[in-house]
Amino acid sequence: MVYVSTFTSTYIREKEVFLVKLRTLLYVIISTFLFSSMEIALKIAGGTFNPVQLNFIRFLLGGLLLLPFTLNKLKKDGRRLNSRDIRAFALTGFSCVVVSMTLYQLAIQLSLPATIAIVLSANPAFGMLIGLVLLKEKMSRTNTIAVVLTLAGLLVIINPFNLTNPAGITLGLLCSVTFAIYGILTRLSSNKLGFGGMTMTCFSFIAGAIELAIFMAMTHIPAVSRAFSGVQGFSDIPFFQGITMSNILLIAYISFLVTGVGFGLYFVVMEEAGVPIASLIFFVKPALAPVLSLLVLGDPIHSNTIVGIIIILIGSVVTLTGEKIALRMSRRS
Repeated sequence: MVYVSTFTSTYIREKEVFLVKLRTLLYVIISTFLFSSMEIALKIAGGTFNPVQLNFIRFLLGGLLLLPFTLNKLKKDGRRLNSRDIRAFALTGFSCVVVSMTLYQLAIQLSLPATIAIVLSANPAFGMLIGLVLLKEKMSRTNTIAVVLTLAGLLVIINPFNLTNPAGITLGLLCSVTFAIYGILTRLSSNKLGFGGMTMTCFSFIAGAIELAIFMAMTHIPAVSRAFSGVQGFSDIPFFQGITMSNILLIAYISFLVTGVGFGLYFVVMEEAGVPIASLIFFVKPALAPVLSLLVLGDPIHSNTIVGIIIILIGSVVTLTGEKIALRMSRRS
């Protein structure tokens, strides 16, 4: 009887572990597809909406989608937001929504979505370099190799000696660098304040949307509107104008699924399975995004892009393998 009871308990535990792994894999697949289709959806919507307006809508609605889950988490933890928390969310929201994602949206309109997807996926490499230079963080040998390979892959894809679209690529690189800065600020704030990834993301999105709304309102002031008249898309920026029954499903997909569900599942995977597994989402994105762009938009995949993707994927594998080895060694010690 004891043997049967032990066998049953072991079977139940193994079944629970299997179901958790299966659920995590499902989350990774969904998030990977959503993130890989993000540039395509934004490119399509960009033909109808102002880039800054689209940025405001997606992060406002995406943040509001995450809000009930975040408030429930705060209630369970017995936490209430204070002025220090709000200042941190204002900073991370500004770096992500106002700066990085505005550059991102502009870059998508000026360049191939697949190219910008690959450039954005290189943000972890920029994050490690920024951490090394500004925060004096140490880089392991595997991380150093991964950064070198990622930057080499980007150079192959961008092909600086035959650059045909410098504006779009420059904005894409600035977007990737500033998104890396957002990641560092989020990590520092999370460690300091004790908030999880979901909470930081939700309130950063909402704070950034509010800050962007303030800027958008200012562009309707005659003097400000005239000052930005020379910059296309930055004068008299509309809020919700242009949303119709014909494009509301596209807006819902971008806001609720890509921005809300995509980021939400990403941080759920990070908290449940760890950073290495969650990183798989951005490791697969450089390879999947060009294929989706080819199928949906008909954008060609050039030979230098294929070579660059392979180099970046090798760098991603090096990073993932190095983190797993480090994690295994830390557990043994």
